[in-house]
Amino acid sequence: MIPEKSRFSEKIMLEQRDRASSGQPAEVAGIHETLKRAIDLDTFSAPSAEQFDLFRSWHEGVCEFEPVQEKFQSFPARQVAWNLGTITTVRLGLPGEGNRYRWRHLKRATIDNWYLFLPLSKDRSSGGKWKAGKPVMESLAEPFEYVAEDNGCVALMMPRSLPFIRSSRVEIREESSLFLVDFLLLLDRSLPDLRVADAPHIAAATTNLLAACLTLSRDHIVEARNAIDAVIVERASKMIAQKLNDPDLTPDRLCRDIGVSRSRLYRVFEPVGGVSNYIRRKRLLKTRDILADSSDGRPIWIVAEEWGFTDPSMYSRMFRKEFGITPKEARAEGWRGRSPALLQQSSPPHDKAHTLGNLLLQNSFGL
Repeated sequence: MIPEKSRFSEKIMLEQRDRASSGQPAEVAGIHETLKRAIDLDTFSAPSAEQFDLFRSWHEGVCEFEPVQEKFQSFPARQVAWNLGTITTVRLGLPGEGNRYRWRHLKRATIDNWYLFLPLSKDRSSGGKWKAGKPVMESLAEPFEYVAEDNGCVALMMPRSLPFIRSSRVEIREESSLFLVDFLLLLDRSLPDLRVADAPHIAAATTNLLAACLTLSRDHIVEARNAIDAVIVERASKMIAQKLNDPDLTPDRLCRDIGVSRSRLYRVFEPVGGVSNYIRRKRLLKTRDILADSSDGRPIWIVAEEWGFTDPSMYSRMFRKEFGITPKEARAEGWRGRSPALLQQSSPPHDKAHTLGNLLLQNSFGL
């Protein structure tokens, strides 16, 4: 018997729908609290012959899975779900090639949510890199069958009452697919870094993005691009903060790690002079804070070198240009003891704390 806690059950989906219909936002336990996974299940510890049945039980009341082949020898799989209030995101990891399955909607469905899913596979020709298929929008209340041996999928599950969908079938325009693929993949990578307070903003922004892509116009294309760009900025900013003193932190490396082109990365950081300028300023700010700390008596050139400035003269010129004083003056006078006016001048709005939700809502980058 499968434990009740291991089921991706009808109860979970009905609770999601109730929240959507009542208009209640996601619970906020604390503004700095990290958003936790609502579901995190795997079949790894189950006996090989029972793994597929365990996987199938997760979807009871939602949809049904069955093997196309006679029997699976094993079925290693994992399911992770995040509750954003009116939207639930789901990531499935599946065994892939050689494990062909059929996925059907229930004939007498009690759950009628819309869902957007993006199949994922590993491309052998590129050394096993992930390859995204075409996004598909379906309703759990309508007949649907999908046969595949994918390595997994990313999906968004949403209430049936989406105001911009007026048909039981939704065709995603070709010109919208790229936006949706980018957004789904970036959102999936960003979920572990979200805060509880971000959830309702992300849900609202995601709904707006879908509206933009499914009712396409020139203005909607801009809205969709801005939402995706905001996610790119958030991911890049966090990665820069984590690897700020890494000498290998370059725009090219960011492009590889985030999965975007160099031209696109530059474009989203263009308001602050490009990504290289953003990294350099963050490093200057770090050296400024160290020099303001009277307990750190290391020579200025060592501090500068630690954060990637190998030419002392060049570092001094950049520091003066950025903050209006030299590194020596900053250390002698103590940055934290300087006048409020100067401190405010040296800390522009884009250096304030921000959340991904704020970036998406404000339609600006908040750098």
